[in-house]
Amino acid sequence: MTLPQDLAVSYVMPVLNEADYLRFAVSSVLGQDYPGEKEIVLALGPSSDATDIVAAQLAAEDARVKLVHNPQGRTPIGLNLAIKVSKFPIVIRVDAHSELAPTYTARGVETLFRVDAHDVGGLMDAQGKNPLQRAVAAAYHSPWGLGGAAYHSGAPEGPAESAYLGIFRREVFDEVGYYDESLHRAQDWELCLRIRQAGHKVWFDPELQTAYFPRDRYKALAAQSYASGVWRGELSRRYPDGKSIRHDLPPLMVVGTSLGVMAWVLDPWLTSQAPTGIRMALNMLKLAPVGYAGLVIYATITGKRTTLKERFLMLGVFPTIHFPWGVGFVKGRIRGAQGTLDKGRVS
Repeated sequence: MTLPQDLAVSYVMPVLNEADYLRFAVSSVLGQDYPGEKEIVLALGPSSDATDIVAAQLAAEDARVKLVHNPQGRTPIGLNLAIKVSKFPIVIRVDAHSELAPTYTARGVETLFRVDAHDVGGLMDAQGKNPLQRAVAAAYHSPWGLGGAAYHSGAPEGPAESAYLGIFRREVFDEVGYYDESLHRAQDWELCLRIRQAGHKVWFDPELQTAYFPRDRYKALAAQSYASGVWRGELSRRYPDGKSIRHDLPPLMVVGTSLGVMAWVLDPWLTSQAPTGIRMALNMLKLAPVGYAGLVIYATITGKRTTLKERFLMLGVFPTIHFPWGVGFVKGRIRGAQGTLDKGRVS
């Protein structure tokens, strides 16, 4: 009898402009403390750096590394190509910007069968290799950074709406279909929706931890946040049940702080004869940017332990996450995503 921990595993990884991270990511996969047979399929997008050279070197060094080309470079297309080329009964999505804990696969496969789930995910443990990246990672861990989702800040083990990355039984793709290639982002949430609608479990296991290295430039972080907001807005257009109250907070913050700044600008121009109601309204609006600044300071002070320099950088990280995301969400909710790309990765 084949035990769950003996099942062969196929890892699938979409790759685009990841020359600096790819070798570490692949090494963390092939070095898993797991007795079953392994293979990893890299779906190579049209990178402008040395990613393809690194990938070719990895494939030449280890026959378990397989390459498939993804000319359009989009994540769901790459994932689908890689899944279809792979051959083993367990499919594990991995990311070139991440490194798996050594026991990730063994724990994930065990959990998959222990709770009779069809998709299992765990914690996205954001980390950094330089001060700004560590500041971004600390903001990601904060409930004030990315909204406090379970796979960012942790939660008890149990059923989940979605799963970070994902450990799948291969047959689930035959039953519910592959990733939706029309969704440039948030395609994992949509796939989990179909899995849940088919009557299967999506499961969160906090013992599964994946080191993730976020953007390490403000401009790239802003571009990523904007694209994420746009596609979350698009998703809320298509699937109203996928909308959460936490998705409304960044847009409300953008509107409130913008109006508050305008109130501060207009206030000196008002004469003493201005109606009391207008003055009271302006005074109320002026509290919004002050309140947001206070929130950012509080989140920075109470966040993950960081150096003084990293805490100073965090003061810029939170607005760089919140404002682009909020603007993007409104755009996506009203007009749709319209093919929005993450300009921090590709032009």
